[in-house]
Amino acid sequence: MEPWLLILIIGIVLVVGVVAFVVVPRRGRGPADEPPPRPVDRDAQSPVPEGSLLVEDVPETVAEPDAVPTSAEPDAAPQAVRPRLRDRLAKARSTVTGYLASVVGRGGIDQPTWDELEEALIRADVGATLTSEILDGVRAQVDAEGISDPEELLAVLRADLTARLEMADRTLHPLGDGTDVWLLVGVNGVGKTTTVGKLGARFAGEGHDVVMVAGDTFRAAAAEQLEMWADRCGARFVRGAEGADPSSVVFDGIEAGVAKNADLVLADTAGRLHNKSNLMDELRKVRRVADKAPGNVTEVLLVLDATTGQNGLSQARVFTEATDVTGVVLTKLDGSAKGGIVLAIQSELGIPVKLVGLGESAEDLIDFEPAEFVEALLDVGDDA
Repeated sequence: MEPWLLILIIGIVLVVGVVAFVVVPRRGRGPADEPPPRPVDRDAQSPVPEGSLLVEDVPETVAEPDAVPTSAEPDAAPQAVRPRLRDRLAKARSTVTGYLASVVGRGGIDQPTWDELEEALIRADVGATLTSEILDGVRAQVDAEGISDPEELLAVLRADLTARLEMADRTLHPLGDGTDVWLLVGVNGVGKTTTVGKLGARFAGEGHDVVMVAGDTFRAAAAEQLEMWADRCGARFVRGAEGADPSSVVFDGIEAGVAKNADLVLADTAGRLHNKSNLMDELRKVRRVADKAPGNVTEVLLVLDATTGQNGLSQARVFTEATDVTGVVLTKLDGSAKGGIVLAIQSELGIPVKLVGLGESAEDLIDFEPAEFVEALLDVGDDA
């Protein structure tokens, strides 16, 4: 064979081998053999232009009204759960837990025991005078019964506090056959308008015909807030012109409620400082006008902010004298370390705490239960 022909054949064989080695394996490579995609660094991406909408920002589709379960369906919506005082009084309880734990850990009752109990009650904002009165009575009972166990001592203290709170009538005036009128009064920022809304939602939810009246004619936001509550719970709503005479607006709301055979008229009033005589005179006028026929005022609820503690007592005295307060609504109790103010209010003012606010939702405004409150405040159990 010619040499050049041999060289040609060898060259062809080498070329075919290289092609087979490089091309054929690449054709056989499947998706599983592909290298994994590199992770994307979102922070390194170019910024989204202002006004653009990311996919995760798109709101979920809202069901059409026909698709929303009705109240007639048994499983339409979960029932609202009444909040437990113990769960919401953690802040107030934290002011006394250390003292009570120390009392229990002593194994006996001595003078330091009484000193620690005194400190606990004063820190809880029961007040120095009332604290002395309470402990004098408890000490007399402990001595008379020969009690030496700290746990039994705390049981006597709980029973004493509960009995003090149960002395007054805490029930809300029952809705009768006519139209009842409830006025809510208090200083600025205590939660009057929100309380009116929560009460309206509560009674409207129970099937009562409710009218909410925006008697705070000096703060437009109050009327707008109350109107939102009324729309939400299906209550009627009455408001007047901004700056109008509050008593005339309240009276118009009462007349409207009576004309519609409403069960309950809830009237908000403007917040006012208790030391401004002209504003308190105006509130007295609102109270008088509201009680004129066809009005029938059955509750005047004083709304107090629990976080103000003893400072709220001076406010309460003036409002009580001006409007014949029938009960107290203590708001923001869940955020206060001054839960003992409940005892001071009833002891010093002679009016009961009827409702307490433990949060933002309508269900967080609950009837006040003395035994549950005292147990929640003086519980030395584990909060974990």
